Amino acid sequence: MLVTTSTGLEGYKITQHLGVIRGITVRSRGVGGNILGGLQTIMGGQNSVYTELCETAREEAYQLMMEHAQQHGANAVINMRYDANEVMQGVTEVLAYGTAVVVEKI
Repeated sequence: MLVTTSTGLEGYKITQHLGVIRGITVRSRGVGGNILGGLQTIMGGQNSVYTELCETAREEAYQLMMEHAQQHGANAVINMRYDANEVMQGVTEVLAYGTAVVVEKI
């Protein structure tokens, strides 16, 4: 599966647009993680606890988006983006989305 943030893929011709696809996950950190993350926040610098949480959430949303694209018969996703919203304090929704397409190598 080819994925790009661009509106096209160089070296490929888009033969079919299949529509918007997405992958969504909602994640929260447990009490222990919040304590460790809070301590890292007090100390300053990179917060590895929350960095790992964000990276895991993005990867999960990305993989779900890829599955959704495959279910629609796509072999590529163009105009891929991420979005994140806080659903409630400490609970974040991460969305990966784009346009599912069928491409052929030129």
